[in-house]
Amino acid sequence: KVYETDKNNLIAYYNSIGNRDAIIVKDSVYFIQKKNRKVLQIDVHIDEGNTYHFGAIKFKGNTLYSDRVLHQIMGIENGDIYDQNLFTTRLEFDKNGRDLKTLYMDNGHLFFRANPIEKGIRGDSIDFEVRIVEGPIAKIGKVTIRGNTRTSEHVIRRELRTLPGNNFSRSDLIRSQRELAAL
Repeated sequence: KVYETDKNNLIAYYNSIGNRDAIIVKDSVYFIQKKNRKVLQIDVHIDEGNTYHFGAIKFKGNTLYSDRVLHQIMGIENGDIYDQNLFTTRLEFDKNGRDLKTLYMDNGHLFFRANPIEKGIRGDSIDFEVRIVEGPIAKIGKVTIRGNTRTSEHVIRRELRTLPGNNFSRSDLIRSQRELAAL
């Protein structure tokens, strides 16, 4: 199982450096004799394929933010080495909050979606169209506190960044969870 995982990780590495067509052509595992002991030998033959780059990234359906702002958040330039994981991370759930989903969700767009569509390959460049559905603005309704036995409710409410009537904000929700955990 670990060997299979390692092979998948090997392909994922090649994908992250622009070789999205990389495949393991063949592999073999066997023992060889070396100095009075058996040694495990692993041969992996890889076809790296071509190295690809990001081409044009176009946005469709965005009304709240301009293409320029979305390109700044993505931080991916035309000609950068193609990395599917980076592209997906910059669309949603970058650990540093540098992604389109956080941008929209921090401004109330809880139901935001970004659907990337590969539009074509020109030579070694891959063009994308990111179809954005901003969705309606969500407001925070009732905030209920349950299961609390140690801290007064007014102390908990004082720490909340997510208040009834405010627009939903993913960053505020995460910050509230962090501050409550520290109590």
